[in-house]
Amino acid sequence: MPAIHWIGTGLSAVPGLRRLIENGHKVVVWNRSTDKAQKAVGDLTGDIRAFSMEAITAALAKGDVLVSMLPGDWHVPLAELCLAKGAQFVSSSYIAPEMRALDAKARAAGLALVNEVGLDPGIDHSMAHWLVADYRASAAFDPANELSFISYCGGVPKHENPFRYKFSWSPLGVLKALRSPSRSISDFQELNVDRPWDAITSYIAPLPEAESFEVYPNRDSLPFMRDYGFDTVWPVKQFVRGTLRLNGWSEAWADVFREVESLAGAEGDARLKEMSDQFWRDNSYEPGEPDRVVLCVGLKAEKDGKVVYHKTYAMDAHGNENGTAMAQLVSVPVSLAVEAVLAGEIAPGVSAAPGDAKLVSRWMGAVGEIAQHLDVVDHLA
Repeated sequence: MPAIHWIGTGLSAVPGLRRLIENGHKVVVWNRSTDKAQKAVGDLTGDIRAFSMEAITAALAKGDVLVSMLPGDWHVPLAELCLAKGAQFVSSSYIAPEMRALDAKARAAGLALVNEVGLDPGIDHSMAHWLVADYRASAAFDPANELSFISYCGGVPKHENPFRYKFSWSPLGVLKALRSPSRSISDFQELNVDRPWDAITSYIAPLPEAESFEVYPNRDSLPFMRDYGFDTVWPVKQFVRGTLRLNGWSEAWADVFREVESLAGAEGDARLKEMSDQFWRDNSYEPGEPDRVVLCVGLKAEKDGKVVYHKTYAMDAHGNENGTAMAQLVSVPVSLAVEAVLAGEIAPGVSAAPGDAKLVSRWMGAVGEIAQHLDVVDHLA
């Protein structure tokens, strides 16, 4: 039986790891701190090992699957190790250019290097693939229709606080993201934004009780048009993948924005680390405190100024006795991807969350067991 080498037992990893062990797979658990891993899964397995590159290189065998729940700079070296060993690879992170560059080698070796199979990216991809397939199959489909696509995801406090946000892991990543530009489409034009706070708008999520949030574009949305199956001839009025925050977030964070804007170089990075440590002390979740994740992916088509198709895949999930909503929604899809790789259901090469209808259905079925609300809203019904 091939072994699953799961590396990392941090806050976002444990529910999916436990699921694989409970499902009877041969799982080797790796972590820098074996004590931490012992607390996380020691009740289920005794195969817990101290992680190092030397140790995993010695243990990894042909046909195994390696799961990296480590920071992003580890993924490419570990994927290269998998190619050398004849093993397969899974992570929840975005596909870096260096990872994409391994595609030809992976295809030639018949190995799957699967990424973007967590929450965002991950579940959002599955929702988008479903919507595009549903639109193509609908009576409203017309290549000349003007399309608007939105995908907004955010982890927010279930019990709101003055800071309008709480951290489930190190705030440093959130702070660094505030310094990142974004690219999207707005009113048929490419929209380039240097800082998120320059493009904050309001969005009403179609939850059982409609709720307003603040949203802003995140990263580069444009490559995902191809990934989601948008034809190059389709007129695209709006296409944005973005981040969702509680109303009042931009006001509560105004001083943070101003300081982040002023930081640069090594001194700036040091100050970001100080800010991160302070935010972790002041605004992290208490033990057992439920978090909340909201994800809405919508597709609208217009013909001659009239809306002819408009559906939104909407999810609202809260943390519970099985873990935080964030941890479950990141790691359980990762575990599903591992099982799909073992079953040969994902083609060789570098890939993201698959658009195959069978796998999308399986993914969304699992999400439905985690979330308190999951529904496709037909705005024209």
